[in-house]
Amino acid sequence: MADTMPLSLVDRCFAWRDRLVASPTFQRWAAAFPLTRPIARRQASQLFDLVAGFVYSQVLLACVRLRVFEILAEGPQSLATLAHRLELSENSAQRLLAAAASLGLLARRADGRYALGQLGAVMVGNRAVAAMVDHHAAVYLDLADPVALLRRDSPTRLAGYWAYAGDEGSETARALSAEQVAEYSALMSASQPLVADQIIDAYDLGRHRCLLDVGGGEGTFLCQVARRVPGLQLRLFDLPAVAERGRQRFEAQGIAHRAQVHGGSFFDDPLPGGADIASLVRVIYDHDDAHALQILRAVRRALPDDGTLVLAEPMAGTPGAEAMGDAYFGFYLLAMGKGEARTPEQLGELLRTAGFSRLRILSTHLPLQTRVIVARP
Repeated sequence: MADTMPLSLVDRCFAWRDRLVASPTFQRWAAAFPLTRPIARRQASQLFDLVAGFVYSQVLLACVRLRVFEILAEGPQSLATLAHRLELSENSAQRLLAAAASLGLLARRADGRYALGQLGAVMVGNRAVAAMVDHHAAVYLDLADPVALLRRDSPTRLAGYWAYAGDEGSETARALSAEQVAEYSALMSASQPLVADQIIDAYDLGRHRCLLDVGGGEGTFLCQVARRVPGLQLRLFDLPAVAERGRQRFEAQGIAHRAQVHGGSFFDDPLPGGADIASLVRVIYDHDDAHALQILRAVRRALPDDGTLVLAEPMAGTPGAEAMGDAYFGFYLLAMGKGEARTPEQLGELLRTAGFSRLRILSTHLPLQTRVIVARP
């Protein structure tokens, strides 16, 4: 049913603009007129990039799976050499390398050899980004029919990948086996370095005595904290099978003497007390408002009245990265079956409802990847 509200002056102005821009005659004129030509070309390029975005991502995936960046980290190489090393025909290799060069992943030298581009150089040895690129091959299966996804016509593969996704607060989630949590825990661990240093750089954890990381996976964030903040006692809380992976990691890293592990569900089990600061790193956006409030209230109960909460995750409405929150995470979390990316203001409302106040948003080096809110009871 159409909206029957009367159009305001602003609505009528935008409607006139939309009719003008939609006109083929105007489009031809704008593309030819010197003053509007740059705008027309830029908008055409932006629209084409939206159409071609999946192809671009698949070029990156092929480069990751064929280890193109690691091979070219050795130095520029000829098409024939690369075709042999990639086990591709020269025609297929040239097609991939030319595509990657057009996207800034590679560069073609004057002598015809291929080398790393600026974006490709960032990928060398970057296990976190490579793991996410490879993971998205599964994500795209659920996005192949976006209308069916929006209508929730069938179960998604991504909900099955995140084994806990459909069992908020249930015995099923608590009873997940080591095999069931292994794949997603490894992905979270691989991608954790993307945000760990940004959090530690943004907030001085050294002023505290004991940090409780809630939903901390297999302890990758706490391992990074241990390296950079000597003397801080550490505690990890997550589902039992995941927490056991954390225990093994702490032992392998030689920090078991200062890192305790607690297994349980933050929906059903009390969080361990004794910490003066708690962290929630990429946890709240996994849950709807009701379950997010349960988690925040559980953290509030575990903290003393002078305690501190550090909440870190990608947030909607991030200046310059608006599409990350509403487009990327909006559809990713839809396929996952729960959760939403929230603005700092929306998170602030949840925090205040859960018993926190004195909220501060801290600057991070790469807000697209994570933003940080510090809150106190």
